[in-house]
Amino acid sequence: MNACSLCPRKCGADRTHGAHGYCGAGATPRLFRWGPHFGEEPPLVENGGSGCVFFSRCTMKCLYCQNSPWSWRGEGVDKAVPELAEILRELAVKDGCANWNLVSPTPYLPFIREAAATLRKDGVKLPFVWNSSGYERVETLEEYRELCDWALFDLRYANDASAVRASGAPGYVAAARAAVKWAAENAKPIVRILVLPGLADEAIENLAWLATEVSNEIPVSVMAQYTPAYKALETPPFNRTVSREEYESVTEAAADFGFENGWIQDYAAADPKLAFLGENMTDGHGSVS
Repeated sequence: MNACSLCPRKCGADRTHGAHGYCGAGATPRLFRWGPHFGEEPPLVENGGSGCVFFSRCTMKCLYCQNSPWSWRGEGVDKAVPELAEILRELAVKDGCANWNLVSPTPYLPFIREAAATLRKDGVKLPFVWNSSGYERVETLEEYRELCDWALFDLRYANDASAVRASGAPGYVAAARAAVKWAAENAKPIVRILVLPGLADEAIENLAWLATEVSNEIPVSVMAQYTPAYKALETPPFNRTVSREEYESVTEAAADFGFENGWIQDYAAADPKLAFLGENMTDGHGSVS
C-alpha cells in the first residue's frame, strides 16, 4: 500500500500517506452499494442470493462503464475496516446470502482481508466471489487467494489496442488470460464473455484461446447484454448494441469449440429496454433483482 502494486498498472502510489492510486482509491475502503444480488450466474445466487459489495473506483477506465457514478467518479461512502466487517456480517447473517461477492475489489484487498479475519474469529464464514474485469496480477491473486473461492472473471479483449482504446488497460490480454489460468487451477472459475459491438471477433478469439490453452470444460457465460452508457454514447462503435449477427457468430463459435458448461444469454438481452444499469442504482444497502 505504500507503493501500490495490487493491479497490473503497479502505479506505485503511497496510499498509506494520503496519495491515491491511478484508480482513485485511497487508504480507506469506499463502497457504493451492498446487498443480495439475484441476477448473477445460477450457482452464485442459490440460497438467498449473492451478497454483492460494489466497491467504488476501478482499475479499468471503460468508455462504456455502466457503473460510472462510483467506478469513475468515486461516489460512495468510506467505511473503516470494522464497518466493512459489519456489512459482510449483515450479508451473511441477516440477509442469508450464499456468498460474499466482491465487485471490483482489487484496490481494497488488504482491508477486505482484515475484515474477513475478524468475522472468522466469530465463526462467520461464507465463500468469496472475486468478481472483476479480469485485469489482475497473478501475484496479487496468490497473495489474497483466501478471498477467491469463486473467480468470476471477464475476458473482454484479445487485442491490447482494443483494451487501451475502450478501457485504458495496457497489457490487458496477458494479464486477464494469466488470471483465468490461475483461476482454473485454484478456484471455481466462471469466465464471462461480454460481446462488445465491433469486437465479436475478439470474443471468438478468446473462446478459441480458452478451448486450446485452458479447457473447453471451463464454465463460460456468454452475454448479449451490452448497453451503451457513459462515454460510449458518443464513441462508435460502442454507441450501439451488439447486432444479432455479431452475437450469433460468438454463440456458434462457443458450440464449435465444444463448450458445454455455462450459460448463453438470449439475444433479447441486447434490448436496451431490458437493461439494468448500475448507474441507475441507489447507494447503500439494497437487493438487486
